[in-house]
Amino acid sequence: MENTTTAPIDIATMYDESTPMSNAFNDGQVHLAYWYDAVDEASMREASQRITRRVGESLGLRPGQRVLDIGCGLGTPALELAQDYGVTVVGINISRVQVEEATKRAASANLGDSVTFQHGDWNTLDFPDGSFDAIVAMETLLYATDLDRVLRGLFRVLRPGGRLALTETTRESSMGIEEAAEFAATFNAQFLKSTAEWLEALTAAGFEFHEYLQCGPRVFGKGPKYVAEAESQRAHLTEKFGAEAVDELGKALGYYFEAGAGKVGYAVITAGRPLG
Repeated sequence: MENTTTAPIDIATMYDESTPMSNAFNDGQVHLAYWYDAVDEASMREASQRITRRVGESLGLRPGQRVLDIGCGLGTPALELAQDYGVTVVGINISRVQVEEATKRAASANLGDSVTFQHGDWNTLDFPDGSFDAIVAMETLLYATDLDRVLRGLFRVLRPGGRLALTETTRESSMGIEEAAEFAATFNAQFLKSTAEWLEALTAAGFEFHEYLQCGPRVFGKGPKYVAEAESQRAHLTEKFGAEAVDELGKALGYYFEAGAGKVGYAVITAGRPLG
């Protein structure tokens, strides 16, 4: 069962409205974070960067390569990949607010020549065939209105031998399909797939599977750390957004991680376009 009621314009509105809080809460990173254990003292920013680094490592990026980042958020992962690997990155996002903020970040980092962001719907890409050496999709594809069409579009714009890395929350065996659909709907996602279902979808679109890391216990399983982070920033966030907004953030985080506790994983999956 999939949630087919959320249109791209609704997703754009959701991110337009949440961007100021996301920007302040985790310094421009809108994906989840990776902690080694409950006593890991890494900041949320540092823990979030670990996910980006794992994506870069899984892609085997090399200097001069061209990378497409779909659903690029506020641009921080794209900037980090450009700085760490010497690649050029094109980010595409349906949220105009996020594209504007990402562009400002690129300029502030003096990376405007190597990292660019554009407003657009990645459900339908208009780049030429074989335009990119690698593609990044971080917590993005679960908003695809037609996943098969999107994956085939990504396959098309990837050069032969190129790689795709995606990161997504995943449905574990303890969560039924209907429960997964209900959980996904709480954050306007179209679906919540298991790792095996992602591999099936990628294979059907022509990709060959390379590897996956299922790191749910160190990402989604660290829910209390996200809630604690929101509380530690209460004074700062309250000054910017008001006490009611901060209370809502805490409640939303608490519900999200409590509802999925023990049932939701997190996977970094890498696949490629065959050379032949």
